[in-house]
Amino acid sequence: MFVRTLNLADEKIRGLIQRHPDFYPMYTQQGKWKHQGEAWTHWCDGFLPGMMWILYQRTPFGSEENRWWREQAIRYSRPLEPRKLDRNVHDLGFIFMSTYYRWHQLTQDPSLKAVLVEAGQTMALRFKEKGAYLRSFVSDDSLFIDIMMNVGIIFYAARETGDARLRDVAMRHTLTSRRVLVRGDGSTAHEGLFDLETGEFLRQSTHQGYRGDSCWSRGLAWALYGFGTCYQYTRDPRFLQTAQACADFFILHTPADGVAPWDYDAPEESRKQVDTSASAIAASGLLRLARLTPDPVKGAYYDAVARHVLTSLCAKYAAFDDPAWEGILKGGVYHIHKGLGVHESVMWGEHFFLEALDTALGPVGQ
Repeated sequence: MFVRTLNLADEKIRGLIQRHPDFYPMYTQQGKWKHQGEAWTHWCDGFLPGMMWILYQRTPFGSEENRWWREQAIRYSRPLEPRKLDRNVHDLGFIFMSTYYRWHQLTQDPSLKAVLVEAGQTMALRFKEKGAYLRSFVSDDSLFIDIMMNVGIIFYAARETGDARLRDVAMRHTLTSRRVLVRGDGSTAHEGLFDLETGEFLRQSTHQGYRGDSCWSRGLAWALYGFGTCYQYTRDPRFLQTAQACADFFILHTPADGVAPWDYDAPEESRKQVDTSASAIAASGLLRLARLTPDPVKGAYYDAVARHVLTSLCAKYAAFDDPAWEGILKGGVYHIHKGLGVHESVMWGEHFFLEALDTALGPVGQ
């Protein structure tokens, strides 16, 4: 089923390129990518070319299909380069680690690494000394759990340059996020708010979850995946412990099929609204965590859970029998309060779904 879903992704992304060349979508409306719906923030442009790099690596090397996917991946990645200086978003990891990082891994071109390093340096400029966190795009006093998916590009830049200041920023942000956004049971808050004068942490809040003290499922998945990435860069056992706590909360509180509600604490009727993107992110994060954890039993368990989640997503939500639906994975949620992309395909869900499938299938030829 995973191979069949990968072929579906190939078909859907080719269709998107043909219908809307050089368009970077965010979420569908009634299954269509091209619309005039609100964006809220500009953070998704790396996901489509990121999927193209995955498809390039999964096609026979040197074949016409392989060359075509490489051309498309470069065509859609190259225009993102100016955003290495973008100080308006907290999402430079999303934009560049899905694209330029994969590109550099394949070529070792130093000019590509230079783009990644500069993006990491730009990202670090968001750091607030009072409070020790990278501020969200919303305001100076705001910290988002989403930033755990983006702090990795600062760790990368620190490693590649030997810049101790960059590593310190990334470490302190990660420790602050761990302290104020991850609860004792492994659940997570979407946002933390700080006193700008003193740096004192004030309270947990949310923009996309049900309440400030609830657990928004996509935020939980960002934490599961993001703390795993930080452990990969640092081998700090605190980060592994946090990633595992988030993973264990996901496993314990998600329905048996592995498809998460949009918020774990929403009223029962509202919880019927799933967010497949949260489960796709969690599946990819669990597969990464399975490789990182030193406990082989726990690693095998995380791997099995991730594959179970992916199987459910493929069987229940992949758009196999709906040729008019332009996305790959149905049932995603962007912003439930704004009514944006609810029960639709969302580009981050597509990307991490494909990434998880790619990881689960293993290298081509095996």
